[in-house]
Amino acid sequence: MFIWFAAGSAAIVWLVFQSPAIDFRMVMAGSIVPLVETPWRDGPLHTLLAATVLMVVIMLATQGRRLVRRRWLGLPIGMFLHLVLDFSWVRATVFWWPATGLGFPDESSLVVARGVWSVILELVGIGVAAWLWSVFGLDDPGRRRRFVTTGQLDRSFVGGDA
Repeated sequence: MFIWFAAGSAAIVWLVFQSPAIDFRMVMAGSIVPLVETPWRDGPLHTLLAATVLMVVIMLATQGRRLVRRRWLGLPIGMFLHLVLDFSWVRATVFWWPATGLGFPDESSLVVARGVWSVILELVGIGVAAWLWSVFGLDDPGRRRRFVTTGQLDRSFVGGDA
């Protein structure tokens, strides 16, 4: 289940920021990073701390390099959005780790525990991805090439004209 997170995070970032200059590839990558834990259980990557630490590291490492910062900030933004789209706050012991203790609950990942609901969310994600494809005009080879190579949208989207 990754389309729900990738498409959902891209849609949220577009709806909130309406900026074609964001590297949507990094946002989508950040939103699926926590899924590496899914075969085992929700762990450090499903915590508020992980996304926050990554954001602080990027902010400190990219001082004075605005364009590099703009690109890399997509990763923690995507990780924060994963927490939202995964409903991670329902497991407070994981979400607020380590404030709630150093251990993680011995429970299945939320993606696994949701069962058929995860499949339904993935189908919704496919619909969101199709909507984004249409709204961003990615059927146009030039726009698609720009998106694939830079993660950015065509400049015609400035100001929310999409």
